[in-house]
Amino acid sequence: MTSRIKCVQISIFNNSTRRKNNELPKAALVQVLRSPFSVLRSPFSVLRSPVSSRPAHRLKLNTVFRLTFILLLSGAGLTACANLQKEQTAHKQENDATVSYAEYLKTLAEQGYAPGQAALDLMYEEGQGVPRDDQLALERFRKAAEQGDALGQVVLGLMYKKGWGVPKDDRLAVQWFRKAAEQGHAPSQVNLGWMYYEGRSVPRDDQLAVQWFRKAAEQGDALGQVVLGLMYEKGWGVPKDDRLAVQWFRKAAEQGHAPSQVNLGWMYYEGRSVPRDDQLAVQWFRKAAEQGLADGQNNLGWMYKEGRGVPKNYKLAVHWYRKLAEQGDVSGHIALSRMYEKGRGVPRNYVYAYMWMDIASDDDGFEGEGRRALEEFEKEMTPSQIQKAKELARACKRKQYKGCEV
Repeated sequence: MTSRIKCVQISIFNNSTRRKNNELPKAALVQVLRSPFSVLRSPFSVLRSPVSSRPAHRLKLNTVFRLTFILLLSGAGLTACANLQKEQTAHKQENDATVSYAEYLKTLAEQGYAPGQAALDLMYEEGQGVPRDDQLALERFRKAAEQGDALGQVVLGLMYKKGWGVPKDDRLAVQWFRKAAEQGHAPSQVNLGWMYYEGRSVPRDDQLAVQWFRKAAEQGDALGQVVLGLMYEKGWGVPKDDRLAVQWFRKAAEQGHAPSQVNLGWMYYEGRSVPRDDQLAVQWFRKAAEQGLADGQNNLGWMYKEGRGVPKNYKLAVHWYRKLAEQGDVSGHIALSRMYEKGRGVPRNYVYAYMWMDIASDDDGFEGEGRRALEEFEKEMTPSQIQKAKELARACKRKQYKGCEV
C-alpha cells in the first residue's frame, strides 16, 4: 500500500468441504491465493488435470475461494476516503510533505470513526506503514464492530472463522457476518450465505445460502452475482437454470470480474443456454487472461493451441502458457513441457521439457501420466542432459519461475 489514500485491496481464500456429486478427481490441483487477511467473498474451485487435452479449467462452486476485492468503507466511509485524499493533497502542497495514510487513519480511529479503525487494523495486520500487531488489530476491529461498522464486523467474523488472534469459533463468525449482512453489506451477505452453504455452525441450507447471495447480487456485487450464477448452474437451492446462470455471470463479467469472465466464456464454449461460439469464448477468456487470471490464461493458451475461435497459433499458445507458468501454476508448467516436447511454438528441447515437467512434479496432484512423461523424456536424453534439466528446474524455482529458459 502506498501513502496515498485508497480503498484497501485484499486477496482471499478458503478451503471448503467437497460436495456430493461434485467431488474433485484425485489428480485435481487446487490453487489457493494466500493472504494473512482474507475476506470471504465467493466459492470457486479450479479443476486442473495435468494431462487433459481440453481447456477444462473452469471456475466452479466448491473447494476454493479465490479472488481479490476492494473493501469499500461504505457510505460515509467512501466520502471520508475521498475527503482524506483531498486533505492529503492540500497538506502536501502547503508543507511539501506527504502525511501517511496510516497517520490519517490513526486520527480517524482516535476520533472513534469505525471505518477508519477497521482500515487501520488492516494495515496493522499486514504490517503496512505500521508495525504488525495482531492483538492491536483484533482490539481495533472489535471496537469498530461493536460500534456497528459493517467492515469491522465482517473482518472480526473472519478472524473467528479462521482463528486469527482468537480461537476458531464459527458461531461467533456467523454472528458477526449476520450483523453486517443485515445492514445490507454485500460482502457480509456473501460470507453469511457461504456459512449456510457449508453448514458452518448453522444447518446446511442451500436455499438460505441463495437468499443471501441474491441480496448481494441484486446490489450489483460482482461476487454475489457469480456465486448466484453458479448456484443456478448447479441447481443448488434453486432449480437448475443455465439461462439465469449466464445472466448473472454476464452481470459480473461486464463489471470486469475476471473469474466471471472465465465462467461466461465457458458457457459460450459449451453452448449452455447461449449459442455455442468459440470466438465469444475466446473474447471472454482473453479479458480474464489480460487481468492476469491464471484460468483465463490457461484457457486462452489452449484455444490458440487447438485453433478454437482463433487461428491455430502455437507461439501465442506458448506466450499464454508461459504467463501461466510464471505465476507458479502447475498447469502452465505441464503445458510448456508438452510444447517443448513436441516443438510447438518453440524449438523442440527435451531439456526444457524435462525441466518444466520436473517442476510440475512437486505438486501434490502430479501423478500417473505426468510421471510417465518424465520416464519417456529420459529415454530421449543423455544422463548429462537429465542432470542439466534438474539443475535448471532447481534454479527456475529459486527465480520464482521467471527467466528459466536460458
